[in-house]
Amino acid sequence: MLETILTEGLSIEEENARLRAVVIALMDRSERAQSPSRPMGQLSHVVALEQQVRTRTRDLAETLDRLRVANARLSQAERDAIDARNHLADALEAMGEGFAMFDASDTLTMWNSRFCADLPDVRRRIGPGLSFRDYVRIVSESPALNLPDVNARRLWVTQRIDSHRRRDVNFMVPLVEDQWLQVSEQRMASGGTAVTQTDVTGMVRNAREERAKLLDEQAQMVRATLDHIDQGVMIFDAKARLAGWNRRLRELFSPPVDLLAHGTPFTALLNNLMRRRQLGRGNIRAALTDWVNGPPYRPPLTLEIVQDEGSVLELSAQAMPDRGFVMSFTDMTKERRAIAEMHRLNETLEARVRARTVELESARDEAERANASKSRFVASASHDLLQPLNAAKLFLASLSAMDQPAAQARLTERITSAFGSVEQILGALLDISKFDIGAARAKPEALALAPLLDRLREEFTPLAQARGLQLRVMPSRAFVISDQIYLKRILQNLLSNAIRYTERGRVVLGVRRRGGVLRIEVWDTGPGIPEDRQADIFKEFTRLDPAGSDGGMGLGLAIVEQACALLQHPLSLSSALGRGTMFSVTVPQTNAPHENPATPPVSEPRGLLHDMLVLVVENDADVRHAMMGVLEDWGASPIEATTLAEAEAVIAELGVPPDVILADYQLDGGATGLALIEALRARHGPVPAVLITANHSPELVGQAEDAGILLMTKPLGLRRLRRLLQQVPLYARDSDAADSLPAAKGDHSYWLRQTVHDA
Repeated sequence: MLETILTEGLSIEEENARLRAVVIALMDRSERAQSPSRPMGQLSHVVALEQQVRTRTRDLAETLDRLRVANARLSQAERDAIDARNHLADALEAMGEGFAMFDASDTLTMWNSRFCADLPDVRRRIGPGLSFRDYVRIVSESPALNLPDVNARRLWVTQRIDSHRRRDVNFMVPLVEDQWLQVSEQRMASGGTAVTQTDVTGMVRNAREERAKLLDEQAQMVRATLDHIDQGVMIFDAKARLAGWNRRLRELFSPPVDLLAHGTPFTALLNNLMRRRQLGRGNIRAALTDWVNGPPYRPPLTLEIVQDEGSVLELSAQAMPDRGFVMSFTDMTKERRAIAEMHRLNETLEARVRARTVELESARDEAERANASKSRFVASASHDLLQPLNAAKLFLASLSAMDQPAAQARLTERITSAFGSVEQILGALLDISKFDIGAARAKPEALALAPLLDRLREEFTPLAQARGLQLRVMPSRAFVISDQIYLKRILQNLLSNAIRYTERGRVVLGVRRRGGVLRIEVWDTGPGIPEDRQADIFKEFTRLDPAGSDGGMGLGLAIVEQACALLQHPLSLSSALGRGTMFSVTVPQTNAPHENPATPPVSEPRGLLHDMLVLVVENDADVRHAMMGVLEDWGASPIEATTLAEAEAVIAELGVPPDVILADYQLDGGATGLALIEALRARHGPVPAVLITANHSPELVGQAEDAGILLMTKPLGLRRLRRLLQQVPLYARDSDAADSLPAAKGDHSYWLRQTVHDA
């Protein structure tokens, strides 16, 4: 109840008055309660009332004590607030700037005597409760504000109100008599705004003087710069009157002294220069007049002036922001003469270059003709060279199969080895000639490395053992994209080179995976290759010829390099003297071709050639007889012919077609073994056939492959030929049996399968 009586905000006098009223009311009630009609009830009521009075009196005393303490604290706070306000007023008065504070509702609450001191009329109208908009309006109406007209003052009010919305803003206010105020506004945390006014007249005037002094110094610097440049310069103001020039202009045109004066019109200078023919002839006057009278922001103008005495000037005109313009004249006489002389020299040089080019083209054509002639000679002579070599190899094969004394057998072996070396040299020459004439063509395809590595192991193991070396060919099941013939040729040459130059130790052929490619590497333990000779070994007919090396003409690595370039297989070399050499060929890897799991594997027994009927078609009697002898030694039953008619007659006499046809490509009368095989197949069915030729052209290889005819080049590899012939009995002649056989190239059987399907 006491809290409802003593309401906060009442003065001490009002609270005491309320308390006295409460006491009087209580006493009056106590007196009325002492009625004689009910003495006992009144007595108990008086006792209770007395107890309440004592309690209330005690509470009232405590409340009065708290009121006295609160009044004392309030008085002290009021004194502190008055002192703080006085201190704040003293601090604001001590400020050198004008200061005012607007509350969150943009109402003026505090200011010092310097606020708007430079605007006396505004100072008189400032008072508590003034809104910020009214303050801005009063300032805009002040005659002390240096604004030209009413519109400018309205615009100033708008900009002033807009800037007030920002939290922090600073701007300059121009006053009359060249006075300046800097006004700063800062938004406070309470939402109010503190405005500070600083007189910066002295700073503005000092800055103006410094700027004027700087402009004077810059003008002097510009004058010195203009007098030291190579261009003649004229500067005109917005009214096309001369405002500046330099010494070089006088040197170029030598105008009258009275014309080179400030304020001379552009037309007067132009007329003088044109009259004295200083600007050459033509429409110079019209071009310059149109440009000068053009719009303020016209594009630059550039003209070339040729004076009567032959001097060349380049005129450049550029508009300036103040609507004036600058004209400069550059003497280009030396440059033009140098350019003319350069053109003359260029024409002379071009004539000499053309003449030299004609000579070089003639020499190049002559060299190409000689090279083509050489290559054509090698290619055309290959048949004549390989034909007797092939016959010799066949005779040697027959001779080797005979029983001979030991001395004769050794002689036969040496002769066979010598012919093998001749065969390698001729093969290398043919390969080089194909690269030279651009006849080399590659047919990249997916092929398995395993059969290729197996053939290389079989081919080079005897050669390595003969030299006391260990040959290791690491197995691989990978598939690559390459040309089978050229890849095999590359690896053959690398292995042959490694075995030839290695005296002891071993040679290793292996495959490494490197991301999506494979590196086929050939390592040897030979003497190594000096670093300064590693580039030379790929040149034709270049051999390091270390001790113990034999054979070869230095063509193997040249063929390797050109074949790798043809296949786009990177070739690399790593070698250490005394430790060995490693050649690597990088080939793209691919997935294994899809195989039919239902196809049963074919057994590969290697039977003899007993009772195999082999038709040999060869127009060279020596070669034909040698081939017949080799086939007879192998147990086959060869029959011979030189033409298609003889072949048909022999087959008709026997009454059965041959088991396989071996036909030479070049026959008498322009006939070819390819046409002969196709004719015999058309009459007697899909007979397996081998075309033997010294022609290495890609066109012939493609024709034979399309016809399902296996092509073997001269000199023949007798071991390979025998393996091929041993496969013939494995294949049935009926199409049902043929359909069950694999057709993968690389197993020496695709030509037999393709023959059956062609049927």
